Amino acid sequence: MAMGKILSSGPILLFWLYLVALVSLPADAAVKRYQFDVQVKNVSRLCHAKPIVTVNGMFPGPTIYARDGDRVVINVTNYAQYNMSIHWHGLKQFRNGWADGPAYITQCPIQNGHSYTYDFNVTGQKGTLWWHAHIFWLRATVYGAIVIMPKQGTPFPFPQPYRETNIVLGEWWNNDVEDVVKQGNKLGLPPTTSDAHTINGKPGPLFPCSEKHTFAMEVEQGKTYLLRIINAALNDELFFAVAGHNMTVVEIDAVYTKPFTTQAILIAPGQTTNVLVQANQAPGRYFMAARPFMDAPLTVDNKTATA
Repeated sequence: MAMGKILSSGPILLFWLYLVALVSLPADAAVKRYQFDVQVKNVSRLCHAKPIVTVNGMFPGPTIYARDGDRVVINVTNYAQYNMSIHWHGLKQFRNGWADGPAYITQCPIQNGHSYTYDFNVTGQKGTLWWHAHIFWLRATVYGAIVIMPKQGTPFPFPQPYRETNIVLGEWWNNDVEDVVKQGNKLGLPPTTSDAHTINGKPGPLFPCSEKHTFAMEVEQGKTYLLRIINAALNDELFFAVAGHNMTVVEIDAVYTKPFTTQAILIAPGQTTNVLVQANQAPGRYFMAARPFMDAPLTVDNKTATA
């Protein structure tokens, strides 16, 4: 009889624990779902047109938006001729390391015509990170931003910006990047340098055939803007500045920092930096510029991308 009483109480106890778990879930947590189609698209830059691997036909790829505490589910379908995996750079993978993305390390790459679903929680992180291909040199074109907002009701620890914009710094090769790598390996040399740096996929008017390939951001005088800056270049550390304006650094790699003001920042490959810029100058057009820094005896694409 006593044993029968204990057994009969089991389902009730489990149901009670289930209710407690439901009540304890954060009220503002949500599930964010994305579909990433890896596909080849013809893109023209610097008077050259070539097919590049993209996500959803975008260069850079789509931005992932989430809040601290959210669950993110991203289904990746590979339509490209290359095997593919995607890494969520800087995201802490607590108990879901299989979603981290490095090919042949945490997963087999996604083959042509196949899909893989990345499923992870955003825990204790706020700010700007990014995602990119994690196989071969495909991250030269397969990348995008990750924007993690604080939980509902939690303000920024700095003045609320009027608006915000992603500034993704990258590179462009006129030749196929996989051919560039193969040629370097065949000769036992580093791959040739890129033909241009880019800001949001565009090199700017200092390069040939690039007047229309220039990123433009409209601002209102007196307003403050948050720039989420990502260095998606493969190898180059980059200086970044806005002509005639100071920047106040408020976050680095999804970690808030004590604010400080500077005229320029140096951002390493894979790094992210959030800055506040106040549109406090006379109305006009002001260049944003990115230029490489290298203190080793190596060749670099020593040209300036502008927006």
